[in-house]
Parts: sequence; structure tokens; C-alpha cells
Amino acid sequence: MRERSVRLRLRALVACAALLVSAGCGGGGQAGGGGGPILIGTSLPLTGQFSQPGGEARRGYEIWRDRVNAAGGLLGRQVDLRVTDDASNQDTIIADYTKLITQDKVDLLLGSFSSLLNYAASAVAERNQMLFVEPAGAAPNMFTRGFKMLFFAQPATAPHHADGVTEWVKSLPEAQRPRTAAFITQDDPFTRPVIESLQRQLEAAGLRTVHSTVYPANTTNFQPIVSAAVAESPDLFAQGAQFEDGIGAVRALRQVGFSPKVFFQTNAPGNGNQYSDGVGKDATEGVLYSTSWSEAAKTPVNAEFAQEYRKRFNGPPTEDAADAFAAGQVLQEAVTKVGRIDQVALADWLRANEVPTILGPLRWAANGEPQSSYMVAQWQNGKVEVVSPKPAATTDRIVFPKPAWP
Repeated sequence: MRERSVRLRLRALVACAALLVSAGCGGGGQAGGGGGPILIGTSLPLTGQFSQPGGEARRGYEIWRDRVNAAGGLLGRQVDLRVTDDASNQDTIIADYTKLITQDKVDLLLGSFSSLLNYAASAVAERNQMLFVEPAGAAPNMFTRGFKMLFFAQPATAPHHADGVTEWVKSLPEAQRPRTAAFITQDDPFTRPVIESLQRQLEAAGLRTVHSTVYPANTTNFQPIVSAAVAESPDLFAQGAQFEDGIGAVRALRQVGFSPKVFFQTNAPGNGNQYSDGVGKDATEGVLYSTSWSEAAKTPVNAEFAQEYRKRFNGPPTEDAADAFAAGQVLQEAVTKVGRIDQVALADWLRANEVPTILGPLRWAANGEPQSSYMVAQWQNGKVEVVSPKPAATTDRIVFPKPAWP
């Protein structure tokens, strides 16, 4: 029932987007001429459910913009970044991108945060034949619509997000492997495919599912959800979380006094100090998550990005900020190599080429789906370490089993 409701809602949003833009297709700035600034538009969730990662995405975009401008701009023109707040609302984001294209006449677009928001926003961009590079939006249904202008600037889509976790579990000696697993996930078009795929993979690897549930996105009380799962004493506990729900689940697990041998979450642990402050630094030890980015990576410009983030915001950079910076890099590379702002030519160039980013090299299938793999990270001794794959690892140690909550 929930799945059918989400599908109907998304279809309605796309229909709404078509009505809003039907009078003004074509997009702004096709020629990219003139000597004024290049105007790049984006709508981000700066308030509402996704405000935490939305704010981080803004930071990443702004660091990218300032770096481009300091180096002379794009095509010899300064970049003017126009950011609106969609308040984490699907209807608002349709109106925002429609206005950016048809009234503000932006030259280029950058995507929002979350599959939920980018599903609708990318439909507006596609209708207007505007390139849409998104830093977040890995839900598989993003890429089944036949779109030509959509590109996801991360390594892979949601069903492959946790592949590395399965590979690690399978690599354990038989006697050490977890035997049972519990899965909880927010009802979200990104987190659900991650957890559903992970559950299938782990069951195929021999683990027995003892609990599985989907909770509403506006859930704030996690004690009943967690209590139902831990009643089965699972060895492995996996949660499809955005941010606040990830914090809430850890707090609930600590309250009920249950600590699994393996604990995996999506998204939330990648928020650096904001995650450790939320759950308590002493409670981060052993938490696993998949990540697109590592501060320790030797990718081009990564050290400069991390240094600038720390300088501006007095803390370690987050994955969401890095993803947004990388989306800017993808857009920049396409414009630079094509040599003009021609939306179709930019999309064609991205389909045919690989782009170096702080996440590593990115390349895409014809539908804009990325063709790489995520890394697995773990909180160890109060900081994040990459534990796989080996070429990217920052440590050769994986904390297992996870220590009991303090």
C-alpha cells in the first residue's frame, strides 16, 4: 500500500511539473553568450525534513563556486549561484525549478538533495531540455523514465549502495559470520531500495531475516520500532536512515540496552561531527555505512576542498558537502570541454566521457546512472575510516563485533 501510494504521488508530481512548464519549454542560456556572469540555479531543502543535508549541499556548492571564480570562472565568466529553499517539499521544488528556468532564465542547473525531491525537479529540467546534474538521488526509479538530461554525480544507485557490506560479511570465516539480521527503513525512495537490496543479498549469503519494517518519514519515536526488532536479538541490525531518524534509532537502541554485533546505517553516519554530536561520540564506535567520499582520498582537489571546508566551518567536511562539490565539478568539466552552454551537447558529452572528481572518476550509462561503486566506512576511535575496498582503505582493521553501547 505504501509503495503504491508513493508511485501515485510521484506520477502526480510529474504531471504537475508538465503543466507548470508547458508554456515555457526550452531553458535559459542555450548559447551561453555575453560577458556577464553565468547564472546557475538550484533549489535546496534548507528547512524541513532534509534541512541538515540540504545545508551541507549548499556549503559544497558554494566552495565549488568560489574556487571556480578564483580561477577565472567558467568560459571566462564569473559564476553566480542562485539558491532557493524548497522547504523539503515536493510541490515547492517544482515551482522553484520552473521559476529558475522560465523567469530567472538561469544558464545552468544543479540538483537538490534526496531522491524524493530530485525525482520531481529532474522532470522539470527534462521538460525544458536543461542539463540536470544531481548530487543526491540514487533511487532506481530516477533512471527508468527515459530521461536524457539527468546525471547522478555519485558512484552508484541505491540498490548497489550497500554491496560492500555484503561482500565484507561473505568474506568472514563461516564461524564468525552473523546468522540473523533485522532491517528497518524510512519510507523513502532512496533508503528503501538500499535496505531491500541489502536484505536480499544477505539472505542469499545465508543470513536469516528475523525482523523487517518500514516506518513513516515523519517518525520521531523510535522506541517501539527498535523494541520490536531487538526482541529477536539479531546479530546484524541495518537501518535505512536519512539523518534525524538515524540519530533517533541509535538513541532508542541505547535506551533499550541492545547492541548488535554489526550495525549499519545509510546516510546519517556520513554527517561527521553532527552525527557524533547527535548520538554521542562514544556511541559511534563500530558503526558501518557506505560512502561516496573520503577526506583521506588522494583524488584531485580533494585536499583543497577539505582544507577550505574546515577553514570556513570549523569542523570536518561531510559527505553531502563533498557530493555537491563533485556535482559542480561534473558540470564544470562538461562546460569546459564543450566550450559553450548548449544543454544537449553538454549531456551528450557526459554520456561519452569520464569526469575526475573528489569522489573519484565518474562515468554514466545512457540514462545517467553512474557506473562505479561505493566504499564502506566505519567510525573508529571517534573518526571515520574507510575499510573497503583495499585500494581506498585508510586502515586495515574493521571493528567487529561492534562494542556494546557505553
